[in-house]
Amino acid sequence: MEQIFAAAAPVRTIHVAVITGASSGLGRELALQLAADPRIDEFWLCARRSERLEELAARLAKPCRILAGDVSDPVWIENLKARLAVDKVRIHILVNSAGYGKLGSVEALGEELNGNMVDVNCAALVRISSVCLPYMQDGGRILNIASVAAFLPQMDFAVYAATKAFVLNYSRALHRELKARRITVTTVCPNPMATEFFDVAGESPKVAAFKKLGVEPVEGVAAKALRRSDQGKELSIYGAPAHAIRILAKILPHNFILWAEGRLGM
Repeated sequence: MEQIFAAAAPVRTIHVAVITGASSGLGRELALQLAADPRIDEFWLCARRSERLEELAARLAKPCRILAGDVSDPVWIENLKARLAVDKVRIHILVNSAGYGKLGSVEALGEELNGNMVDVNCAALVRISSVCLPYMQDGGRILNIASVAAFLPQMDFAVYAATKAFVLNYSRALHRELKARRITVTTVCPNPMATEFFDVAGESPKVAAFKKLGVEPVEGVAAKALRRSDQGKELSIYGAPAHAIRILAKILPHNFILWAEGRLGM
Protein backbone atom coordinates (compact mmCIF):
# COMPACT_ATOMS: atom_id res chain seq x y z
CA MET A 1 0.00 0.00 0.00
CA GLU A 2 1.43 3.36 -1.02
CA GLN A 3 1.97 5.82 1.79
CA ILE A 4 1.78 9.56 1.22
CA PHE A 5 3.60 11.89 3.55
CA ALA A 6 2.95 15.59 3.68
CA ALA A 7 6.07 17.66 3.20
CA ALA A 8 7.21 19.33 6.38
CA ALA A 9 6.79 23.07 6.41
CA PRO A 10 10.17 24.79 6.13
CA VAL A 11 11.45 26.17 9.42
CA ARG A 12 11.63 29.94 9.26
CA THR A 13 14.92 31.45 10.31
CA ILE A 14 14.58 34.06 13.03
CA HIS A 15 16.90 37.05 12.56
CA VAL A 16 17.73 38.75 15.81
CA ALA A 17 19.43 41.83 17.17
CA VAL A 18 21.52 41.18 20.28
CA ILE A 19 22.08 44.41 22.22
CA THR A 20 24.07 44.71 25.44
CA GLY A 21 23.80 47.81 27.58
CA ALA A 22 20.24 48.15 26.28
CA SER A 23 18.77 49.60 29.46
CA SER A 24 20.00 53.15 28.86
CA GLY A 25 22.05 55.51 26.74
CA LEU A 26 23.26 54.59 23.29
CA GLY A 27 22.31 50.92 23.59
CA ARG A 28 18.70 51.80 24.31
CA GLU A 29 18.57 54.37 21.50
CA LEU A 30 20.03 51.93 18.98
CA ALA A 31 17.33 49.41 19.91
CA LEU A 32 14.61 52.02 19.40
CA GLN A 33 15.97 52.99 15.98
CA LEU A 34 16.44 49.37 14.92
CA ALA A 35 12.79 48.58 15.73
CA ALA A 36 11.78 49.73 12.25
CA ASP A 37 14.40 47.57 10.49
CA PRO A 38 12.54 44.86 8.52
CA ARG A 39 15.63 42.65 8.62
CA ILE A 40 15.17 42.10 12.37
CA ASP A 41 12.50 39.71 13.66
CA GLU A 42 13.37 39.65 17.34
CA PHE A 43 15.41 41.55 19.94
CA TRP A 44 17.59 40.04 22.62
CA LEU A 45 18.00 42.80 25.21
CA CYS A 46 20.86 42.51 27.69
CA ALA A 47 21.64 44.61 30.77
CA ARG A 48 21.55 44.38 34.56
CA ARG A 49 18.27 46.29 35.10
CA SER A 50 15.46 44.00 34.02
CA GLU A 51 12.74 46.58 34.67
CA ARG A 52 14.39 48.98 32.22
CA LEU A 53 14.60 46.21 29.63
CA GLU A 54 10.92 45.36 30.09
CA GLU A 55 10.00 49.02 29.55
CA LEU A 56 12.09 49.09 26.37
CA ALA A 57 10.63 45.81 25.12
CA ALA A 58 7.13 47.27 25.41
CA ARG A 59 8.14 50.04 23.00
CA LEU A 60 9.76 47.92 20.30
CA ALA A 61 6.61 46.26 18.94
CA LYS A 62 8.58 43.13 18.07
CA PRO A 63 9.22 39.94 20.04
CA CYS A 64 11.87 40.49 22.69
CA ARG A 65 13.91 38.16 24.87
CA ILE A 66 15.24 39.75 28.04
CA LEU A 67 18.62 38.48 29.24
CA ALA A 68 19.12 40.39 32.46
CA GLY A 69 22.43 40.18 34.30
CA ASP A 70 26.03 41.30 34.44
CA VAL A 71 27.58 40.72 31.01
CA SER A 72 30.99 40.16 32.63
CA ASP A 73 29.64 37.27 34.73
CA PRO A 74 30.79 33.90 33.27
CA VAL A 75 27.41 32.40 34.25
CA TRP A 76 25.63 35.04 32.16
CA ILE A 77 27.93 34.31 29.21
CA GLU A 78 27.18 30.59 29.48
CA ASN A 79 23.46 31.35 29.55
CA LEU A 80 23.76 33.38 26.35
CA LYS A 81 25.72 30.57 24.73
CA ALA A 82 23.12 28.00 25.73
CA ARG A 83 20.19 30.07 24.44
CA LEU A 84 21.87 30.59 21.09
CA ALA A 85 22.54 26.87 20.75
CA VAL A 86 18.94 25.94 21.57
CA ASP A 87 17.12 28.65 19.59
CA LYS A 88 19.36 28.33 16.50
CA VAL A 89 18.71 31.91 15.46
CA ARG A 90 20.75 33.96 13.01
CA ILE A 91 22.13 37.21 14.38
CA HIS A 92 21.64 40.11 11.99
CA ILE A 93 23.25 42.66 14.29
CA LEU A 94 25.24 42.53 17.52
CA VAL A 95 25.57 45.76 19.49
CA ASN A 96 28.20 45.71 22.24
CA SER A 97 27.14 48.79 24.19
CA ALA A 98 27.65 47.59 27.76
CA GLY A 99 30.44 49.53 29.44
CA TYR A 100 31.22 52.19 31.98
CA GLY A 101 33.96 54.48 33.25
CA LYS A 102 35.00 55.81 36.63
CA LEU A 103 36.67 59.16 37.17
CA GLY A 104 39.77 59.17 39.34
CA SER A 105 43.42 58.22 39.45
CA VAL A 106 44.37 54.58 39.05
CA GLU A 107 45.61 54.52 42.65
CA ALA A 108 42.45 56.13 44.04
CA LEU A 109 40.08 53.82 42.16
CA GLY A 110 41.90 50.71 43.29
CA GLU A 111 42.12 47.12 42.14
CA GLU A 112 38.43 46.19 42.09
CA LEU A 113 37.10 49.17 40.12
CA ASN A 114 39.99 49.22 37.66
CA GLY A 115 39.75 45.48 37.08
CA ASN A 116 35.98 45.55 36.69
CA MET A 117 36.20 48.26 34.02
CA VAL A 118 38.52 46.00 32.03
CA ASP A 119 36.22 43.02 32.60
CA VAL A 120 33.10 44.82 31.35
CA ASN A 121 34.55 47.08 28.66
CA CYS A 122 37.02 44.61 27.15
CA ALA A 123 36.77 41.00 28.28
CA ALA A 124 32.97 40.79 28.16
CA LEU A 125 32.86 42.43 24.72
CA VAL A 126 35.38 39.92 23.35
CA ARG A 127 33.61 36.95 24.93
CA ILE A 128 30.17 38.01 23.69
CA SER A 129 31.51 38.62 20.19
CA SER A 130 33.20 35.21 20.18
CA VAL A 131 30.02 33.48 21.39
CA CYS A 132 27.85 35.26 18.82
CA LEU A 133 30.09 34.97 15.75
CA PRO A 134 29.12 31.37 14.85
CA TYR A 135 25.48 32.53 14.76
CA MET A 136 26.10 35.73 12.79
CA GLN A 137 24.57 35.72 9.33
CA ASP A 138 26.87 36.49 6.44
CA GLY A 139 26.36 40.14 5.62
CA GLY A 140 25.52 40.90 9.25
CA ARG A 141 26.76 43.75 11.39
CA ILE A 142 28.55 44.33 14.67
CA LEU A 143 28.58 47.70 16.41
CA ASN A 144 31.16 48.07 19.18
CA ILE A 145 30.73 51.20 21.27
CA ALA A 146 34.01 52.92 22.12
CA SER A 147 34.58 56.65 22.69
CA VAL A 148 36.74 59.55 21.56
CA ALA A 149 38.77 58.52 24.61
CA ALA A 150 40.02 55.66 22.43
CA PHE A 151 42.22 58.10 20.50
CA LEU A 152 44.37 59.38 23.38
CA PRO A 153 45.44 58.65 26.95
CA GLN A 154 43.59 60.58 29.65
CA MET A 155 44.74 61.39 33.16
CA ASP A 156 42.18 60.37 35.78
CA PHE A 157 40.39 58.36 33.09
CA ALA A 158 43.43 56.17 32.43
CA VAL A 159 41.79 52.75 32.58
CA TYR A 160 38.59 53.82 30.82
CA ALA A 161 40.50 55.44 27.93
CA ALA A 162 42.76 52.40 27.64
CA THR A 163 39.78 50.02 27.49
CA LYS A 164 38.25 52.05 24.68
CA ALA A 165 41.55 52.04 22.77
CA PHE A 166 41.44 48.25 23.08
CA VAL A 167 37.88 48.18 21.70
CA LEU A 168 38.91 50.32 18.74
CA ASN A 169 41.95 48.24 17.79
CA TYR A 170 40.18 44.91 18.37
CA SER A 171 37.23 46.02 16.26
CA ARG A 172 39.38 47.22 13.38
CA ALA A 173 41.20 43.90 13.22
CA LEU A 174 37.94 41.93 13.51
CA HIS A 175 36.44 43.99 10.69
CA ARG A 176 39.25 42.80 8.40
CA GLU A 177 39.03 39.20 9.58
CA LEU A 178 35.32 39.03 8.77
CA LYS A 179 35.48 40.56 5.29
CA ALA A 180 35.09 37.17 3.65
CA ARG A 181 31.72 36.81 5.40
CA ARG A 182 30.75 40.39 4.53
CA ILE A 183 30.25 41.14 8.24
CA THR A 184 30.87 44.78 9.02
CA VAL A 185 32.38 45.69 12.39
CA THR A 186 31.82 49.38 13.09
CA THR A 187 33.47 51.10 16.04
CA VAL A 188 31.38 53.99 17.36
CA CYS A 189 33.47 56.75 18.96
CA PRO A 190 31.17 59.42 20.37
CA ASN A 191 32.07 62.52 22.30
CA PRO A 192 30.22 62.85 25.63
CA MET A 193 26.48 62.42 25.19
CA ALA A 194 23.53 63.47 27.34
CA THR A 195 23.20 60.04 28.99
CA GLU A 196 23.69 58.48 32.43
CA PHE A 197 27.41 57.95 31.77
CA PHE A 198 28.64 60.77 34.01
CA ASP A 199 26.19 59.83 36.75
CA VAL A 200 28.20 56.61 36.99
CA ALA A 201 31.62 58.07 36.20
CA GLY A 202 31.36 60.75 38.88
CA GLU A 203 30.95 64.50 38.71
CA SER A 204 33.71 67.06 39.16
CA PRO A 205 34.50 70.56 37.88
CA LYS A 206 36.69 68.92 35.24
CA VAL A 207 33.93 66.62 34.09
CA ALA A 208 31.34 69.40 34.20
CA ALA A 209 33.51 71.48 31.85
CA PHE A 210 34.33 68.50 29.65
CA LYS A 211 30.65 67.66 29.22
CA LYS A 212 30.05 71.08 27.68
CA LEU A 213 32.64 70.54 24.94
CA GLY A 214 30.87 69.10 21.95
CA VAL A 215 28.15 67.19 23.80
CA GLU A 216 26.44 65.02 21.20
CA PRO A 217 22.78 64.01 20.89
CA VAL A 218 22.36 60.30 21.49
CA GLU A 219 19.75 60.12 18.71
CA GLY A 220 22.16 61.57 16.15
CA VAL A 221 25.06 59.36 17.26
CA ALA A 222 22.87 56.26 16.95
CA ALA A 223 21.47 57.22 13.54
CA LYS A 224 24.91 57.90 12.09
CA ALA A 225 26.33 54.69 13.57
CA LEU A 226 23.61 52.61 11.91
CA ARG A 227 24.08 54.46 8.63
CA ARG A 228 27.87 53.94 8.67
CA SER A 229 27.37 50.29 9.53
CA ASP A 230 25.02 49.79 6.57
CA GLN A 231 27.66 51.44 4.38
CA GLY A 232 30.26 48.89 5.52
CA LYS A 233 32.37 51.47 7.35
CA GLU A 234 34.66 50.49 10.20
CA LEU A 235 34.43 53.78 12.14
CA SER A 236 31.61 56.14 13.11
CA ILE A 237 32.39 59.60 14.50
CA TYR A 238 29.51 62.03 14.83
CA GLY A 239 30.49 65.68 15.28
CA ALA A 240 33.28 68.12 14.41
CA PRO A 241 34.78 68.21 17.94
CA ALA A 242 35.17 64.43 17.95
CA HIS A 243 36.79 64.52 14.50
CA ALA A 244 39.14 67.26 15.76
CA ILE A 245 40.15 65.16 18.77
CA ARG A 246 40.97 62.24 16.49
CA ILE A 247 43.11 64.42 14.20
CA LEU A 248 44.96 66.10 17.09
CA ALA A 249 45.63 62.72 18.69
CA LYS A 250 47.30 61.63 15.42
CA ILE A 251 49.39 64.79 15.04
CA LEU A 252 50.47 65.59 18.59
CA PRO A 253 52.78 63.38 20.67
CA HIS A 254 50.86 61.72 23.48
CA ASN A 255 53.39 62.98 26.04
CA PHE A 256 52.45 66.49 24.99
CA ILE A 257 48.74 65.67 25.21
CA LEU A 258 49.18 64.35 28.75
CA TRP A 259 51.18 67.46 29.69
CA ALA A 260 48.44 69.70 28.22
CA GLU A 261 45.73 67.80 30.08
CA GLY A 262 47.60 68.45 33.31
CA ARG A 263 48.06 72.15 32.54
CA LEU A 264 44.40 72.55 31.64
CA GLY A 265 43.20 70.63 34.67
CA MET A 266 41.60 67.98 32.48
